[in-house]
Amino acid sequence: MKSLDQALGQCTRRGLLQAGYSGLFGVGLTSILAGREKAAAAAEGNSHQKPKSVLLVFLSGAMSHIDTFDMKPEAPLEIRGEFKPIATSIPGYSICEHLPQLASRAHKYAVVRSFSHDDNNHTQSAHHITTGEKQPGGFFDKSASREDWPHYAAALSYLQRAPEGLPCGVTLPNFLQAGPLVWPGQLAGFLGASHDPWFVNGDPNQPDFRVTELTLAQGIDAAHLGRRLSLLDEVNRQQRTFDDIGQSRLLQKSQHMAYDLLSSSRLTQAFDMKKIPDSVRDQYGRNIGGQSLLVGRRLIEAGVPIVQVNLNGWDTHDNNCEGLKNHLLPPFDQGISALLDDMESRGLLQETLVVVVSEFGRTPKINGTKGRDHWGPCFFGLFAGAGVQGGQVIGRSDATASYPTSRRYTPNDIGATIYQALGVPLETEVHDRLGRRVRLNTGEVIEPLFTAGSV
Repeated sequence: MKSLDQALGQCTRRGLLQAGYSGLFGVGLTSILAGREKAAAAAEGNSHQKPKSVLLVFLSGAMSHIDTFDMKPEAPLEIRGEFKPIATSIPGYSICEHLPQLASRAHKYAVVRSFSHDDNNHTQSAHHITTGEKQPGGFFDKSASREDWPHYAAALSYLQRAPEGLPCGVTLPNFLQAGPLVWPGQLAGFLGASHDPWFVNGDPNQPDFRVTELTLAQGIDAAHLGRRLSLLDEVNRQQRTFDDIGQSRLLQKSQHMAYDLLSSSRLTQAFDMKKIPDSVRDQYGRNIGGQSLLVGRRLIEAGVPIVQVNLNGWDTHDNNCEGLKNHLLPPFDQGISALLDDMESRGLLQETLVVVVSEFGRTPKINGTKGRDHWGPCFFGLFAGAGVQGGQVIGRSDATASYPTSRRYTPNDIGATIYQALGVPLETEVHDRLGRRVRLNTGEVIEPLFTAGSV
């Protein structure tokens, strides 16, 4: 995957630079800074519940539901596949034999088996999951644009003041892109570049891992940065003679946010892998996915409201079971189990909604290359923390895991559930690129997650 700068090209790069005069600081920052002051006013006076954090684990490419959390052992071999089910800590519920750690922890999370939508395209479906709404004007492999709906973190940035010295959202360990195709739903869309989440492109498992956006340019220390900020304040004061005062103040506040971010010990420490005990790193697994989940937990603990961890490689069109068994499921099982244990032991789970989901499922019938193809009509998700009642299975699918036979939940409902956790009222409206007021999310909260009631 390429970096954000490479992915969006020169036109968007200019938009990113509008976030502030980062060149005067001698640093490189993605566009998470400008515009927050203007947006914060929209959140003043809102009376929501106490906001929680969200850790979204996105299984890009799409994990097979029928081989993992919605197995059909009574179906014919060409449907059920070669894996055997094993019992979990939920009486009567079984999952894949290659997920033994998650099987023993099923009481810590809830499974929803009746997610469904009508699209089998990666990009449109991913947009639907990571924004809670369909991609405007979507078509097959439509790349990201400023017409898209905003990512959850971008909407939060627009509506609320970011925590001091922190961005509203961070996505790691990569920016999703395939060649020139940039996956939509990762950015702020029509809310503008100033609300884009911050992206980390790097493998936390590598010994030389570092986040360059949080590293001051050579020869610049914190004191030097402070002097440059003072100089910039003077430039801004002179500029007010010629510029609109409101816009000048907005820019100045954005620049102070940049300084806060660069000098934030909470954020830099979250990425400092050298200070983490080997025992903790080993618990998550010494691989890019496990270590990214660990960094995600550290970012939540540092105070970042929403973190997205992309776990890639699930597009198993060929040799599905072999890939799952030998490469994908063991590190997933270890990493997610460690995340749940670690967050619980640190008291983070009760204040953090953990969501594990793909953009869709896989076809019930195995294809001619021993793989499974894209399947939007039925897939699953895992939920834990933030009041979720663990140890329950919500929703059912038919005998071949093709379609839900109970209430159908959609990605819009995932969005509503995430926004509720973040303290964003479901009736919230924002302005699109034409200045029209639109409802941010049209889904419904998945209430059985929290009430253990009727599914």
